[in-house]
Amino acid sequence: MQLQNKVAFVTGAGSGIGMGAAVIMAREGAKVAILSRTEKQLKEVSTKIEDAGGEALIITGDVSDAAQMEAAVQQIVDKWGRLDIVIANAGINGVWASIEEITPEDWDTTLGINLKGTFLTIKYATPHLKTQGGAVVVVSSVNGTRMFSNTGATAYSASKAGQLAMTKMLAPELAPFKVRINCICPGWIATEIGDNTDRRGIENIKWPVQYPAGTIPLTGKNPGTVDQTSDLILFLVSDASSHITGTEMWIDGGQSLVQG
Repeated sequence: MQLQNKVAFVTGAGSGIGMGAAVIMAREGAKVAILSRTEKQLKEVSTKIEDAGGEALIITGDVSDAAQMEAAVQQIVDKWGRLDIVIANAGINGVWASIEEITPEDWDTTLGINLKGTFLTIKYATPHLKTQGGAVVVVSSVNGTRMFSNTGATAYSASKAGQLAMTKMLAPELAPFKVRINCICPGWIATEIGDNTDRRGIENIKWPVQYPAGTIPLTGKNPGTVDQTSDLILFLVSDASSHITGTEMWIDGGQSLVQG
C-alpha cells in the first residue's frame, strides 16, 4: 500500500472531494483524521474509512478559527505521534452576486473559510510535517486560477486565487524540509458544494454566452467525479510525485480552456 504508516489530515471531509480523499488514502494504508463542522457527516465518513480497512479520527471544528485548528492538529499528533499528509479542502462557494450587493460580511465569511482556513490548516501542521517530511494538497478551483466567467463569484475567486499564490510561496520555503505542497484546481465536479451557494441576481449581470454542446470538452455536459479527483490527490501525496512541488493541476476536462 502506497501510504502505509502515514498519518493524514483532511479538512472539509464530511462530503465530496474531502470524503473521497479520506477514503482513498485509508484504502492505501494511511490513518486519517477527518475534520468538518458536521459530526453526523463525519461519522458516516468514518464508517467508510473503516470499511476500507483504515482507522479514522473524527474532529469537529471551524477551519477559520485559529484556536480550533491548532487544537485539531495537536489532537492528531497526540493520538498517532506524527503528521505526514494534509489535504486543505474545506471551502464554501458563499455569496455570488454583483460587487455592489456582496456585503463585507459575505466577503469575510468566504475568505475566512476558504483562504484563512487554508492558512491556519497549513500553519499548524507545518512543524509536524517538517519532522519527517510530507505532502500538502490545497484544493483550489478553476475559478480564480484559469476561469473568470462565473460572474459574481468575486469573493470565491479571490479566495481560490489566494490559495494558489499561497501554494507557490510556500513550496520553496518548505522544500528544504522535504515537505511538498501542490494545488489542484477542479472544474465542475459532482459534489454538494452547490448547496452552500447563495446566488443573488446573477442572471442580471452575467454576460450571455451559450455552450450548446456543453462546457466540458472531454465529457460535454457531464461533470467530473469525486473518484477522479481523489485519484489525483493520491498521486500528489504519494512517492509517485516525489519531485513535484509548487505546482497547480487543473482537473476539469478542459472546461476552463473554453469557458475561461
